[in-house]
Amino acid sequence: MASTFTTSSINSPINASRLSSLRLSRNRISPSNVLVKTSSLSLPATKATRFSFPSFPENGKFLVAKTLSFPGWTQQIRLTSSVVVKAAADAEGHGEPAKSFGERFPALVTGFFFFTWYFLNVIFNILNKKVYNYFPYPYFVSVVHLLVGVVYCLVSWGVDLPKRAPIDKELLVLLTPVAFCHALGHVMSNVSFAAVAVSFTHTVKALEPFFSAAASQFFLGHQIPLSLWLSLAPVVIGVSMASLTELSFNWTGFISAMISNIAFTYRSIYSKKAMTGMDSTNVYAYISIIALLVCIPPAVLIEGPQLMQHGFRDAIAKVGLVKFLSDLFWIGMFYHLYNQVATNTLERVAPLTHAVGNVLKRVFVIGFSIVVFGNKISTQTGIGTAIAIAGVAIYSLIKASMEEQKRKADIAHAS
Repeated sequence: MASTFTTSSINSPINASRLSSLRLSRNRISPSNVLVKTSSLSLPATKATRFSFPSFPENGKFLVAKTLSFPGWTQQIRLTSSVVVKAAADAEGHGEPAKSFGERFPALVTGFFFFTWYFLNVIFNILNKKVYNYFPYPYFVSVVHLLVGVVYCLVSWGVDLPKRAPIDKELLVLLTPVAFCHALGHVMSNVSFAAVAVSFTHTVKALEPFFSAAASQFFLGHQIPLSLWLSLAPVVIGVSMASLTELSFNWTGFISAMISNIAFTYRSIYSKKAMTGMDSTNVYAYISIIALLVCIPPAVLIEGPQLMQHGFRDAIAKVGLVKFLSDLFWIGMFYHLYNQVATNTLERVAPLTHAVGNVLKRVFVIGFSIVVFGNKISTQTGIGTAIAIAGVAIYSLIKASMEEQKRKADIAHAS
């Protein structure tokens, strides 16, 4: 009984014909046993003069044919994708291959991704703040975050997990503004973390959607619906209430968090212009490398003299060399891992779930930071923070719903 091989991406230079199936003997695979059928061109039954295969796999499920030529033809047909054996497996009773755990329980796997993302983010914020309590040098710490991440990426590339995607001058030009904004936003976030309570920094950073909407409307010319602007009103009111009575408030922490909001807004704008076929893991690796190069000069100029005079010495005297180096390594590792897992998590879900996940992440970070550090907050600050987070949630849900409707409209229009 013959086995049928099917594929959807076999290209032939002969009349642009498409090879729809191959029939091979189950007992012997050789040029004399090949019968070719096409969906757009009738060919007489003929023997192939050359048909090359790699070694036939044990399970008999996958076969890749590289080159096929026929007597009297000057061209060759080349297969550009794997050829899947269906009939042979069915005939032998194997049926479809067993589904993986992720295919059988997708919701459970996605939930695990969300848990890992939140866990890594919370641990990073806690460790990061603890380091600032005895080593208040946010520019240098920002460099450490990126340096550890870059080393991680280089090691991953070295073992092809993932395989490094090549970068050219054009892509480098596109990614540089993204990396610069990423570096600025990251450094300013750390300056704020070092100056005020973690919960307050995240409350101020809840204003990021407001800056994003303003940039879209006034710089990109995109019309923002009134419903979105109205949903941002509670965010502005809530952050204002929290700021007025925040016990750890100072202008350095507040202004730094605001600059971070602006930087991340422009990072999003430039990211859309730098959309590329490169996978997100490689893109983030290249952005981290460029951002590291951007962060090193200001760290050396602003904090270098203090670090050399007493910064390192004081930190080692307080906690010891081993703990100091260990803390720096782990905050860098958790910073990179939570960003990478966040990217992987958000790629698995719909925009609506993405929006809810981002809001819940901020709630988790604020809540855990208050518990771990025992930060005292006034009633007005607590109410203001809750209002701001609620506003972000409403904004995110409305925006995600609009994006989903637009996506469905585009699909309907295309069809």
